[in-house]
Amino acid sequence: MFIVDSQVHIDAVAERHPRLKIVMDHLALTPGEKGEEAFRDFDKLLAIAKRPNVAAKASALPCHSTDIYPYLKLHPHIRRAYDAFGPKRLFWGTDLTRLPCSYRQAIAMFTEEIPWFTAEDKEWIMGRGVCEWLGWKLP
Repeated sequence: MFIVDSQVHIDAVAERHPRLKIVMDHLALTPGEKGEEAFRDFDKLLAIAKRPNVAAKASALPCHSTDIYPYLKLHPHIRRAYDAFGPKRLFWGTDLTRLPCSYRQAIAMFTEEIPWFTAEDKEWIMGRGVCEWLGWKLP
């Protein structure tokens, strides 16, 4: 969970420690909030995308939606995160224990339902990006 304006503090830490890698979980959304309310401070996260040592994990997003699969209302927010962080610093995730959809749908939302993701984008977002971020060798 994030404290109020935690992105400001994260930005300062990221600037002061440029070799420290930071991942903002759940796109820094507040648990329990849905719809546009959940994204009211989204610009604060997007602002720290300027730091190359900050990435964002697009996880638990269906939990913040007021609609049903394929969660079309989330797509503009995902696009904004993609435009800010790029596919190499935007990591897919689920938080499966609280999702209002199946695991298959959580995957398909990114791999099948977002038409502007290229095949290379999907490769990065769905796993290659986080592996490279952590220095894990791919098979």
